[in-house]
Amino acid sequence: MWIWIGAAFAIVILLLGMECMRELNMFQVRNCLVASEKLKNWKTEKRIVLLADLHCKVYGNDNDVLLQAVRDQKPDLILIAGDMLIGKNGCSPKEAIQFVSKLPEICPVYYGNGNHEQRMKEEPEKYGDVYQEYKKALGGSGVRFLENSYAELEMDGVSVEIHGIELPMPYYKKFKKHVLPLSMVERCLGSCDHSKYQIMISHNPAFLDVMKQWGADLIVSGHLHGGIIRIPGLGGLITPQAKLFPKNSGGITISGNARYVVSRGLGTHTINLRLFNKAEIVTIHLRDRWI
Repeated sequence: MWIWIGAAFAIVILLLGMECMRELNMFQVRNCLVASEKLKNWKTEKRIVLLADLHCKVYGNDNDVLLQAVRDQKPDLILIAGDMLIGKNGCSPKEAIQFVSKLPEICPVYYGNGNHEQRMKEEPEKYGDVYQEYKKALGGSGVRFLENSYAELEMDGVSVEIHGIELPMPYYKKFKKHVLPLSMVERCLGSCDHSKYQIMISHNPAFLDVMKQWGADLIVSGHLHGGIIRIPGLGGLITPQAKLFPKNSGGITISGNARYVVSRGLGTHTINLRLFNKAEIVTIHLRDRWI
């Protein structure tokens, strides 16, 4: 009997391992609908592609497969929610530069830093000028970085602001519960103009409710890699901060007039594992109404 139990267990482990390997080398396109009364003058929907947590992963030759998938979405905007490179000594950003620098050929690109970019920027004594060279290369191709700053644009007669927030690095510290006051968000971004449609790029989704309180209509995030392993009915298993069963590890959440869209990411780094948790491009269909 124990032999059969052991054999069954071994088969399950083998199948799970095979599924993990499959998911580590593929991605999907996930679509979600976001509507707001602030967009009532729009004639047609706008498409926003959300990318996050590539961590220098390559799909195809020089990410040509990933680039074509983004093109196929026919986006009006591309938002990057950080961590496209790996912020470690000895890790080259070459793959991230090759991919991201081609995106402005498709449409405008707005880049909010993740913790990997931010720590490389804030610790030049450790990482040298890698971040500055990275930003220079992408900025030269037309990528606009939003580092506690915003871009204003008009779309079908509606004023839209896109903010990129960079919280102090201690808010990424592991094994600690963080409380983010509204005053810290206002210190980073200033006050909110509620008359405009407000999009916020916030790499860490742990503080989405505070971003809503600030006044964001649409908050896009990444960081959690979908919880690494997704359990049916429960969602993601664990966060990079070692928190079990995070509340918002992937998908769309509606809270009053605010919408949270969290990407499950496109790559991995320290924990090279995905299970029931495919990497993804997220296409947000932004409309003035639900139908």
